[in-house]
Amino acid sequence: MDTQATLLALLVGLVQGVLEWLPVSSEGGVALVVALATGETAFDATRFALFLHGGTAVAALAFYRDDAFALAKAAPSWRPRDAFGADRADLTFYGVASLVSGVVGLSLYAALSEVATELAGGAFVAAVGVLLVGTGVVQRAADRWGLGERDTPDAVDAVVVGVCQGLALLPGVSRSGTTVSALLLRGHEGERALQLSFLLSIPASLGAGLLVVLDDGVPTIPVPQAVLALGVSAVVGYVTVGALVALVRRVAFWGVCVGFGALAILGGGMLVAVENGWIGIA
Repeated sequence: MDTQATLLALLVGLVQGVLEWLPVSSEGGVALVVALATGETAFDATRFALFLHGGTAVAALAFYRDDAFALAKAAPSWRPRDAFGADRADLTFYGVASLVSGVVGLSLYAALSEVATELAGGAFVAAVGVLLVGTGVVQRAADRWGLGERDTPDAVDAVVVGVCQGLALLPGVSRSGTTVSALLLRGHEGERALQLSFLLSIPASLGAGLLVVLDDGVPTIPVPQAVLALGVSAVVGYVTVGALVALVRRVAFWGVCVGFGALAILGGGMLVAVENGWIGIA
């Protein structure tokens, strides 16, 4: 067995499992680890990060299994005339938001190779940092101005959150951070916003992983280690989401985004300086 590939699989599985549920981009974090550890292009590192989303989708499905089962049970009775009624609002929200995020995400994926390959080395690290800081600013706004008055989602929620989730295909944009922030700003309380966001992640994450496999296979490491990374992300993700839900009312997520983003910008800027010879190294 390739020891180096196995260690990398364990590391990226751990990173994905923890960061997926925080307002810090798991995709950006995994892509950075892969790029720095293997020298892979930004595009291939990002594709591997997308593949690992399948593991955390399994974690979310396991944690919210009762809710997922209830949604599946209610699906046959869904009717358009009462799409956002109290009994069917959640089901409609997940359907519409998933459709919107799919359209946005597929459009971005088509251009991802050109975008990612332009962001190499320190520039890639710094770009991820800028996006993380932006996520932190959005989260801070949600903490400050969220109303916390609403129980059921509506059509506007579905479209706005769907767009946010689709944009999270970009490395550095936090899926959970942006979707939870949007829901908070729309007036949903913290734990409810997490539930809506995390359940919504299931079809999108499974779709992203499948898209990578069908597009050009699993990049970066051999298939056995890739499966190991997937399993680690699922187990760690399940434990992490449970802890986060329990602590949601006491955690200031926005500061984490800004802190990690600032470090990434600083580190990326230093790498750019080294790459261009502005700073010499011994």
